[in-house]
Amino acid sequence: MNSHSHLDNEQIDHVDARYSRQILFSPIGAEGQRKLGESRVAIVGMGALGTVLANHMVRAGIGYVRLIDRDFVDTSNLQRQMLYDEEDANTTTPKAIAAARRLQLVNSLVTIEPHVTDLNSTNAEDLLSDVDLILDGTDNFSVRFLINDVSMKLGIPWIYGGAVASRGVSLTIIPGQTPCLRCLFTQAPAAGTAETCDTAGVIGGIIHVVASFQSTEALKLLIGAKEQLNLKMQQWDLWFNQHSAIRVDGALKSDCPACAKQQYEYLEAHLENDTIQSLCGRNSVQIQPIVPSTKSLDDWEERLKPLGPVEKNRFLLKFQAAPDLHMVIFPGGRVLIQGTDDLIQAKSLYSRYIGM
Repeated sequence: MNSHSHLDNEQIDHVDARYSRQILFSPIGAEGQRKLGESRVAIVGMGALGTVLANHMVRAGIGYVRLIDRDFVDTSNLQRQMLYDEEDANTTTPKAIAAARRLQLVNSLVTIEPHVTDLNSTNAEDLLSDVDLILDGTDNFSVRFLINDVSMKLGIPWIYGGAVASRGVSLTIIPGQTPCLRCLFTQAPAAGTAETCDTAGVIGGIIHVVASFQSTEALKLLIGAKEQLNLKMQQWDLWFNQHSAIRVDGALKSDCPACAKQQYEYLEAHLENDTIQSLCGRNSVQIQPIVPSTKSLDDWEERLKPLGPVEKNRFLLKFQAAPDLHMVIFPGGRVLIQGTDDLIQAKSLYSRYIGM
């Protein structure tokens, strides 16, 4: 149900009781709750951040929540991805489906729409164009730049979030008001230079800090509390007791390709299609990074050896990511993923171990 205004008086009493503590918080109140009930939110990525974000949005009474994720639940997710259980892992249930099932039991008044798909240039506008806000639960910059392109093109705000090890970051991005992500980062980090949860690990606490900040900013945006928005880039390191809030308003660039020039490079289908391709007849997928990696094969060996069997010669490194899946890494960051011709599965492996 997309709006509480469609409910009869008896149902309204039930709705008010469900959200009574949130309505008692005067900055939200009954009017703010009504606005939340009429709001539409898309969450991209249903991993650690995404599960916390979805949990907050559904329990807060957002009228419509769309969940987008390409992956399946496995046991390594259970330490931090709060909506899943061992049964989900044992049955390799898609994350979007498992999350939607769990959340529908929490709040049957919310319309929850799961999409088991890879967000890419061919479907991003369709999946993100009809919402009021986009929440980032992803783990790579290529998808974030794609979200940023959609945001700038369609004028939809989004909230960036990321977490690895004990560190986290978040920033609220509003088209026409704040710098966009490409004002701050002109291009994605070179392959292998960014840590991932599969190489550096992650503790659960930082996930909840980042996602809780994103969720609170989301409520402010959706009820129109613009004066209370925190438009600084927030950075945390919970293990080493660090927090900073950095003003970024001066980072708005007049030559930004996305927000200034309206050149939406990550929405152009050929950008990804030229770099990711299934190799016909070889049961392999090749991924060529847009920004070449400067890591040596020795660097890759040091990074991946603790995670699984590695073989290396002076031309390439072969890493066994799963019993029937191997990643062959060449100088410059080109990767062959052997054992699958599924582009989505290949991208998931690449994102986990290399970083996109």
